[in-house]
Amino acid sequence: MVVPLLHDVPASLATLHGKQWPLRPLFARWLGLRLRVAAIDTDSFGTFTGEVPRSGSARETVIRKARAGMAASGCRVGLASEGSFGPYPGTPWLAADVEYVAFVDDRLGLTVVESVLSAETNHGHVVTDGRDLGSLLAFLRRCGFPSHAVTVQPATGGGRPVKGVHRLGELISTVRDAARLSADGRVRVSADLRAHVNPSRMRVIAAAGRRLAERLATPCPACAMPGFGRVETVMGLPCEACWCPTDQVATVVRCCVSCPYTARTERTGGADPSVCERCNP
Repeated sequence: MVVPLLHDVPASLATLHGKQWPLRPLFARWLGLRLRVAAIDTDSFGTFTGEVPRSGSARETVIRKARAGMAASGCRVGLASEGSFGPYPGTPWLAADVEYVAFVDDRLGLTVVESVLSAETNHGHVVTDGRDLGSLLAFLRRCGFPSHAVTVQPATGGGRPVKGVHRLGELISTVRDAARLSADGRVRVSADLRAHVNPSRMRVIAAAGRRLAERLATPCPACAMPGFGRVETVMGLPCEACWCPTDQVATVVRCCVSCPYTARTERTGGADPSVCERCNP
């Protein structure tokens, strides 16, 4: 697919961690964009291991990151991604990864951000004294080691994390070294959430990138500008048995990012009574 306003346009991609591998072919195929890596210090926007706290929300950060890549490369079009990890909404015992991918085009005056929420993540950690290999090995199995790397740092008393550990012998020696530096002898071993050493996260980035590429490939029916897409979903589809509102989508709102055109799609029919709190409490 080719989008005339974007075809063969050079665009920067701000990344130090290999995000060009899933995103470059996506945006070339869907839009005809030519992505160039802007190898800026993306860690300056925040690190998962806490040495650099993120300033602002993930959505704000991903736009700043895209603009930093544009400034470094001289491109007037830029992309970036940013991840955020925490409990899954409504299911706090389940970890979640939210990946944002931003597109900024100063030629057309466009800023479009799409995101994907996924439970496909190994986000988590274990605290060990270095002698309890049982709990450490159980955590390694859960987080997909060694295809997914881990980080190691003293649990107390400071000390910089060692990142990208993906060999068992290296891990055990690193844990012992960190235990000697820890004020209480304990060590925190965490999933390394950087994209290039975390295949699970890379898949979610690819899904968010595809969602953004599909949206940019959709022209506005009114002004033909790229980026027409969903901005809101309204819940409350009535139950087809009792007509009480449910938690199912009733309306999808799509907007243009350039002009005021808005389209609302109302879902016809009703929700299955099996999802109704009154009919199936």
